[in-house]
Amino acid sequence: MIDLQLTDKTHDEERQGEALVIDAPEVRNGRKLYIESYGCQMNFADSEIVASILKDQGFETTGDYHEADVVFINTCSIRENAEQRVRNRLSQFGAEKRRNPKLVVGVLGCMAERLKSKFLEEEKLVDMVVGPDAYRDLPQLINQVEDGHKAINVLLSREETYADISPVRLNGNGITAFISIMRGCDNMCSFCVVPFTRGRERSRDPHSILAEAQDLFDKGYKEVTLLGQNVDSYKWKGPDAEESAEIEVNFAQLLEKVALISPDLRIRFSTSHPKDITDEVLYAIAKYDNICNYIHLPVQSGSSRVLELMNRTYTREWYINRIDAIRRIIPGCAISSDIIAGFCTETEEEHQETLTMMDYVGYDFAFTFSYSERPGTLAARKLEDDVPEEVKKRRLAEILLKQQETSLFRLQQFVGKTVRILVEGTSKKSDKDLCGRNDQNAMVVFPATAGVKAGQYVNVHIDRCTSATLLGTIAVEVPEIV
Repeated sequence: MIDLQLTDKTHDEERQGEALVIDAPEVRNGRKLYIESYGCQMNFADSEIVASILKDQGFETTGDYHEADVVFINTCSIRENAEQRVRNRLSQFGAEKRRNPKLVVGVLGCMAERLKSKFLEEEKLVDMVVGPDAYRDLPQLINQVEDGHKAINVLLSREETYADISPVRLNGNGITAFISIMRGCDNMCSFCVVPFTRGRERSRDPHSILAEAQDLFDKGYKEVTLLGQNVDSYKWKGPDAEESAEIEVNFAQLLEKVALISPDLRIRFSTSHPKDITDEVLYAIAKYDNICNYIHLPVQSGSSRVLELMNRTYTREWYINRIDAIRRIIPGCAISSDIIAGFCTETEEEHQETLTMMDYVGYDFAFTFSYSERPGTLAARKLEDDVPEEVKKRRLAEILLKQQETSLFRLQQFVGKTVRILVEGTSKKSDKDLCGRNDQNAMVVFPATAGVKAGQYVNVHIDRCTSATLLGTIAVEVPEIV
């Protein structure tokens, strides 16, 4: 994966397998929890919920699984390589379990539901398997394992949103945080397992979302990202917090409510679906300076025929209409995408349609994949994965090259200009540099300066760039900010 793909924080390769370590609970039970996460940011957010539930039970977290009494691995079924990573990791945990037979090993999340029988019975890799809607049941399931039984709960829920659980914060930087606003997905894309592993779509009570955002801001956080498989379909209906009347809140209205908490609280969101993103959402972004001008709008393919096979429920023309609306309503908005190369029956001409779509949009960055059949999906059951691997690799390489060129071009437009960024901390490459993201979600690196620290908004003059990063210096005089 080339570096330009790391810009989007919804799926950060550098965080895959990250172990969660939080402050110890006030009342400890003498036991330690080790939990590591794979996949999208929804999984990392779920790990925060798990940690919160078990912290209330007295568990202390550790970054060393050799010290743990309970080991969890929070999994992803979207990518084939994620499954292989998890199996390799479980083998390592198995070796530790042979040394310490009392160790409880569990698989959580998306992969848990799909591979429950393999993990528990056939391969005997784990003691417990827990789906994403069953985390409240974890204390009881751990007790069940300790009584000598295998434990499983992968039941999907139509109601569970964990709205009343205040998650611990996994990344620990005290500046940026993720808020889950909905769970599940009703979009039956033929290549995707999410509807089967995370269940039907349900939106979280907006009052609890606003309370969580307000609490984060009160604690010093400066940026929140609203998370959902398809945030644009967020819809909640229920009683008003202050009046007895029933209200209905859509995503545009929720965005506005969160933005009004404070102009100093920056708001991002992910992921949008082309069939659902409305002009109302776009006007809300344009109206509030603290809603970032950045939209992740996965296209997957530039061909209407392939999109129909993918069951994406929009055409090439519809997607272009949404891009045109973004450019019209939010000039300068950054747009990123997901693109699949070599989907079932894709022809060379249809691959070219994807490349011309990339030319039309000019994505700031993109996540790109060659198609990999996922068991249990509609595509696996009804479509033949008939594009040869060498063709997939060649098409993916062409997509990657075009995206790398476009990403560099997009970042070059900032050179010579001044951008406002939220400082997130020191650069990963040098503690002499600080880094943060601008409104368009581009990473900005600049020399550490006296008086400037994480959590502050600063203006940076951009001097140069790579294909993934803007490089600059603190602006002394502030011209127009872009």
